[in-house]
This record gives sequence, structure tokens and C-alpha cells, in this order.
Amino acid sequence: MSVIRREESLLVALLLGFAGGYLDAYTWITHGVLANAQTANLVFLWVNAMVGKWKEAFHFVPSLFAFMVGVVLAAWLRRVAGNRAGPISILVEIAVLVLVGVLHNRVPDVAGTLGVSMVAAMQTSVFTKVEGANYSSVMITGNLRQAIDGAFTLMAGDSQVGLLRKSCIFIAVCATFGTGAAVGAFLTERTPALTLTVPVAALLLVLLRCGRIRTAEAG
Repeated sequence: MSVIRREESLLVALLLGFAGGYLDAYTWITHGVLANAQTANLVFLWVNAMVGKWKEAFHFVPSLFAFMVGVVLAAWLRRVAGNRAGPISILVEIAVLVLVGVLHNRVPDVAGTLGVSMVAAMQTSVFTKVEGANYSSVMITGNLRQAIDGAFTLMAGDSQVGLLRKSCIFIAVCATFGTGAAVGAFLTERTPALTLTVPVAALLLVLLRCGRIRTAEAG
């Protein structure tokens, strides 16, 4: 039986999906941008630019730029750290979110938009698979497509080994993303000063899980 890599375990994917949905709700409510869904930010940018609303269009530029920086940092980290890229990226994400929380009342737009978008980019660039299947922990479009495709294939009579589990995994990731968004929206409105403690806690659990799996593999 093959050992699942630490960053590909289902629990890690669910925790990251929860954090991804949570942070998207947080940035939308607090800053009016989506930290994860850069497609939406790009559409909003061009829609506003085409009607001459330059201030509104520029509002979405920092998030897009920070996302690009995060992807570059994640690529560099994978190159220099190898198998340690996952835990290191989680530590960086935690540090950035703590910093965003500290600076929230002083420079909310800059700290929130740049920090959270960079975190989302690193997360989706380093954690790309769950049990060997490609997925995203910061947006559900691809996950939902694969869940529906797998369910249809099963109903059509295809009995591929592991197809049911794979489809269920994608459904679960979508569900935890939605749950994270709901919890994030609820807490952002009610406890703004402590809102980011929840995704930080989720990322700490990911870090602990990765360390536990690494220890088991070494043994």
C-alpha cells in the first residue's frame, strides 16, 4: 500500500479548503475584493475600466499583484526547499495572517488585500493534490467539476477503482470551503479584531498533521 504524502492527505485538504473559504469571505466583507478568486477580480477590474471608473478598477489591482507575488514565492520555495516546501509555506502563511491581524486597524486595505492574496497564492501553488488527484483549496470551480464528472461517470455504469472515493473527496472539499466562507462571514461581521485567529488555527492543525505524517514516514 503506497503512503500518501503528508500534504496530500484528506484532512489537510479539508482544513485548507475551510481556510480558503474563510479568507475569501473575510476579504470580500472587509475589503471588497476576493483573495482567492482572481478571475472575479480581473473581471471587476476590466468592467470598471471600460466605463472609465478608474478608481474602482484600480481597487482590484493590488490583490492581483499580490497573488502573482505569492505564486512566484511558492515556485521559489519548491525549488529551494523540496519536500519541506509544504510546512514552510504554512509557517509563512501563519506569519502573514498574524501580521495582517495586527495591522488590521492601521492599514486594513493594504495589509488585508496584499497579505491574504499572497497567502492564497502560496497555498494553492504548494498544496496541489489530495490523495494523488489535482485540486484547489482556494476555489471550488475545478473541484465541483470533478465531483460532478465523477458522479455522472459512476451513474453511467463505469466502475473505476476509487472513483466513488475521489468524487466524495471533491464534494467534501467544496463543502468545507463553503462552510469556511459561512463561518468567515459570520465572525467577520461580529468579531473583526479576532477574525483571523480561526484560519490561523486551521493552518496550525495542518502544520501539526504534516509533522505527524512525516514522523510516521520516517519510522
